[in-house]
Amino acid sequence: MADGYLNPEGTPPQPPARADLSVATRALHDGIDAAIRRHGHPYLHPAGETLQLDLLGSGPMVEWQERKSKAIFLSAEPWSAMPQIYGRYGTEPARRLIAAVCEMEAAEGVVLADGGMQACALLFDVAVVPGSHVVATRAIYNKAKAYLQRLADRCGGAVTLVQDAAPATIENALRSDTSLVFTETYTNPLTRAADPQALGKLADRVRAGGNKRLRLAIDNTVATPWGLRQPLLDFRGVDVVVASGTKALAGEDRDMWGYIASGRIDLLNEVMDLQAMRGGILDWRRATAIQEGLADARQRFEQRCGTATVLADFLSRHPLVGEVFHPSLADHPDATVVAEHYTHPGSLLSLRVKDCDEQQTRHFCDVLASTGIPRYALSFDGLATKLNHHRSVSEYFTAEEEVVRIGVERLVRVGVGMEAADDLIACFNWALWNFRAVTGDDIVAWQRTRALGLGLR
Repeated sequence: MADGYLNPEGTPPQPPARADLSVATRALHDGIDAAIRRHGHPYLHPAGETLQLDLLGSGPMVEWQERKSKAIFLSAEPWSAMPQIYGRYGTEPARRLIAAVCEMEAAEGVVLADGGMQACALLFDVAVVPGSHVVATRAIYNKAKAYLQRLADRCGGAVTLVQDAAPATIENALRSDTSLVFTETYTNPLTRAADPQALGKLADRVRAGGNKRLRLAIDNTVATPWGLRQPLLDFRGVDVVVASGTKALAGEDRDMWGYIASGRIDLLNEVMDLQAMRGGILDWRRATAIQEGLADARQRFEQRCGTATVLADFLSRHPLVGEVFHPSLADHPDATVVAEHYTHPGSLLSLRVKDCDEQQTRHFCDVLASTGIPRYALSFDGLATKLNHHRSVSEYFTAEEEVVRIGVERLVRVGVGMEAADDLIACFNWALWNFRAVTGDDIVAWQRTRALGLGLR
């Protein structure tokens, strides 16, 4: 660097030429410029995507602020879809994923989150105002129930849990101050199917009757946008869809994410404002991987649905199985709704083994896991089939009377993976016929040998 530029008493009239800068400085900024040209976006790293951007000056910043202001105050657009200036608000790869989810869900806008529960919490924080009332089905995710109740307790509201999502059941629970109706489709683990058309008509009728605050939100994690004949938001009266994309929409047990999709731009911008303060943004690395993998994820989902259908059929005819819960079965309690509105039954199923109490059901799960094919693990929609004893996993701290009220006692929960159907059937059939002959000590010994063989401590 020429000495003239280092003299505090004055400086040459032209800015320092890059050629006169140090080797390290030139290499860094030449690399950044090359990356910008390569990606067509002003990232601040030679390799590409970064959390912050080169805005080139204050003008673009002011223009962005004005556009955001118009988006919020005029509900002109969801500002989650705007070009983002800082990774705490969003990233370019996330915008591409937003566009994909908007198309799948027929949404005007989407807010991405770093997990499905984060998406639910953001929605609840916006929809549940002080003094308001929530109606939710009893079978929703436990953490969602707990968060709703905690929120209601803190803001002077109330939560009413109902047994199912039948429109008459929901309507009987509504009050003049109900601000949110929240349910799932399919439910986990009993796979009940909500009727989005009937629920949407109910919500519209309630709003027409004077309750303009009411929002109908449906968690679509298990059914997925690929599992319905038309997107949920295409049903008049359905306001919001939330989902954990960690399951089928990622489908490899590697990337956690969730989203809120809606046609109500005002609601989406409230959610986005909250997220900008609180955090929970989906980072660009996951957004890139998820968006690039959506086509494969859909194919895997459809394959798992087909395998789950074959397995459910086998189990429903097995002499040692008492009950099987899967939307593909003719005796499913919502078979008419499934036939009318759904195209795929999902990969999640559950069953009860005949003449088993809770402890024997748990033992059956351990014996089935000892085949080494279904893996004893949480969640569903990964590459490997997962099973678990539902009471030990999801309802461990739930009071016995509530477990019975929900109807999830003595359940084996199965998330079907990518294995061949016959291989899964062979493992289930062996376990059903042999689990009573296997002792608890046998299971402990197998677990110890298995862990050592895998090099686990």
